[in-house]
Amino acid sequence: MFKRRAFWITLAVLLLAAGVAGAMLKKPNKAADLQSAAQVPAVMEFLPTDLMQVKPGELRQLMPLTGSLRAFNQASVKAKVAGEVREVLVREGEAVKAGQVLVKMDTSDYQARVEQAKGALLAARGQLEIATKARDNNKALLDKGFISKNAVDNAESQYSIAHANVESARAALDVAQKALADTVIKAPISGLVSMRMVQPGEKVAVDNRLLDVVDLGQMELEAAVPAIDIGHVSLGQEVQVKVEGMPKALTGKVVRINPATQAGSRSIMAYIQIENPQGALRVGMFAEAQLTTAKKSGVLTVPQAAVHTDAGRQFVYAIEGGKLAQKTVTTGLQGDDGTGNSVEIFQGLESGAQVVKANLGTLRAGTPVKITQIAGASAPAQ
Repeated sequence: MFKRRAFWITLAVLLLAAGVAGAMLKKPNKAADLQSAAQVPAVMEFLPTDLMQVKPGELRQLMPLTGSLRAFNQASVKAKVAGEVREVLVREGEAVKAGQVLVKMDTSDYQARVEQAKGALLAARGQLEIATKARDNNKALLDKGFISKNAVDNAESQYSIAHANVESARAALDVAQKALADTVIKAPISGLVSMRMVQPGEKVAVDNRLLDVVDLGQMELEAAVPAIDIGHVSLGQEVQVKVEGMPKALTGKVVRINPATQAGSRSIMAYIQIENPQGALRVGMFAEAQLTTAKKSGVLTVPQAAVHTDAGRQFVYAIEGGKLAQKTVTTGLQGDDGTGNSVEIFQGLESGAQVVKANLGTLRAGTPVKITQIAGASAPAQ
């Protein structure tokens, strides 16, 4: 019985040893298979929209500015005389011409003053006529020796006073007539009524605002420029302006620069004029401007997202010979090349090179590349 049990134990040990030996023989082969698989590079697929072809172009360095639009020409229509408003002939949004009647005020008091001034002038002229005759008569009597020189001098003095009274009465009439004319208030400029602050029947004082008129033919963007950047701004400089609600960017130019900084912000106001012949722009619209501070033409550019940095080295991923390659580059001016935020490439790329324009993370150089065309997709950007 003991011999049979020893036999089975010995057999089990031999089988276990054989299994371990077989496993040891198979393990190196599996490791070799894994190593062999690792040496076979995977194919990396790109869409045409992931790639671009480098070519010379124009690069602009831009300074962003923001602000609100206002009319280049605008006027506040104010009362020139005090009184009661009789008629307001326009409302907000109506177009007016320079010289057009906008408001009429009560004229009764001013008409009475004109009549009074006319009467005073007639009386003064009558006194002047009497003084003139007295002076002339006294001169004749003096020549005949009938009166003294003092009498003639007195007549001359009365004549001078009467003449001055006529001039004063004439000036008073002019003032009264002007006040009467000022009861009819006219538009100082052509444009649109932007605000109406008065209604018929209201009493107004001198210099009270009645209406605002704006000329939308030319608009102006008032933008704050940091003092550190004001050296990049000059008169006549072109500016691209994007206005909320407008489908296309507009071109403006710097027409004025404030000589002083703004209190608190220490920024300097620059004024950008924008033509508005169709009147599409409105006062108060928010606008974003891009002012060109530097420009280069004929330079190679890539999107800023395409440039990677590793231990201070800058590089891009390019497609060469159907494989992915890291190309060390030297960059220059950063700005906008018409497609977005881009950077100038001084060295490392030639015109026509095909690069990965998006930041897809870390990629393995030497990996075969396949460009997958999908329905409706275009070729890599040229």
